[in-house]
Amino acid sequence: MLLIYNSAAAFEAMTEDEKSAVFGQVDVIMKELQESGEWVAGEGLADAARAKTVRVRDGAAVVTDGPYLEAKEQFAGYLTVDVASEQRAVEIAARWPDACRWGMEVRQVVGGG
Repeated sequence: MLLIYNSAAAFEAMTEDEKSAVFGQVDVIMKELQESGEWVAGEGLADAARAKTVRVRDGAAVVTDGPYLEAKEQFAGYLTVDVASEQRAVEIAARWPDACRWGMEVRQVVGGG
């Protein structure tokens, strides 16, 4: 799984041309992954400011609006890929445009499914 991190504020500050370039890069990678059969699934997430953090304490659910931790970068989406090696997943993550500005995390999915 490739976890995408970015900054909503920084993304919103980009020009329309810059945003179009990012989406163009994503389109190219997505097409390649679909054609190679490596694409499994993926989605973007709503702004972290709209999140709810839920923690159960003493048997009661405590719900907090927004992200629990303040950070410049937030979890923004994910891709699930079926690749031959961890190195291939790292190669894909390195090409994703968010990796150049913010970060990508590569994690193996464990379990059946």
